[in-house]
Amino acid sequence: MVIEMVHISKRYGQLHALTDLNFSVKQGTVYGFIGPNGAGKSTAMLILSTLLEQSEGEAFVCGENVRKNPKAVRQSLGYMPDFFGVYDNLTAVEYLEFYAGAFKIPARKRPALVADLLELVNLSHKADAYVDSLSRGMQQRLSLARSLVHDPSVLILDEPASGLDPRARIELREIIKQLRGMGKTILISSHILPELAELCDEIGVIEQGRMIASGPVRDISQRNRSRKQMILRTLSEEELATRILDECPFVSQLNEYVEEFRFRFDGTEQQKAGLLHELIAAGVDVVFYGDAKENLEDVFLAITEGVGG
Repeated sequence: MVIEMVHISKRYGQLHALTDLNFSVKQGTVYGFIGPNGAGKSTAMLILSTLLEQSEGEAFVCGENVRKNPKAVRQSLGYMPDFFGVYDNLTAVEYLEFYAGAFKIPARKRPALVADLLELVNLSHKADAYVDSLSRGMQQRLSLARSLVHDPSVLILDEPASGLDPRARIELREIIKQLRGMGKTILISSHILPELAELCDEIGVIEQGRMIASGPVRDISQRNRSRKQMILRTLSEEELATRILDECPFVSQLNEYVEEFRFRFDGTEQQKAGLLHELIAAGVDVVFYGDAKENLEDVFLAITEGVGG
């Protein structure tokens, strides 16, 4: 295993940020950390990145113990935090050259390396622009390039799409797909779950500092097949539809959008038909009523149901 955490716990006094965390990531895998803000994702990533020491347990990157041999771990790992530091007086080229120097890349190799990295993250046209003049999305891509300066085999990306607009998220996602194609092992966290579904081979669901599910996305999704996610679309009488769905004993996790409802249905096919009949008889103009394709948000909600309590 390229990444491994064994019985990891982290405490701050009486606060348990992580409790007996166990998971592993194989070489070439994109592993997604799923969980709400404050679940412990960043804490686990900081421990793997040698920036925070655990209270209990051991963590390994490329076979090296992160606590006993942090220098070796840093040579094989690129870490991208969820925020970008301020570098007022550096251009994009100078920024990358600075980090190349920090990793002792020979000076004669730096210009070609920096040019290649800027091309990889689609920033060649911003080579001479000052870092603080770049948009949030460009800064995130530059931060990703910085984490690749020493050609690490492992990347740890903490909320890389945080604060980005839709176009910037798409651009960043395509770059991460390229890195996966290059054989990088990637640990990525996000609370934007649909994006992780496209990127990840495996996921780990973390809640209140505990790993409550880990494995291939398809395997974890199988757990919830008995509970059907459904969609109802209407043209009118949304309040009436809401009341009927709320009162139905087979409906749970009801979410209302514009002229659309998503909910879990635990009843039989006959009971499903009965609910549709009740909606129509009450005067709700139903334009769609049927099963929804399970997505990563549905999986997360089903797995974590009751954990917060």
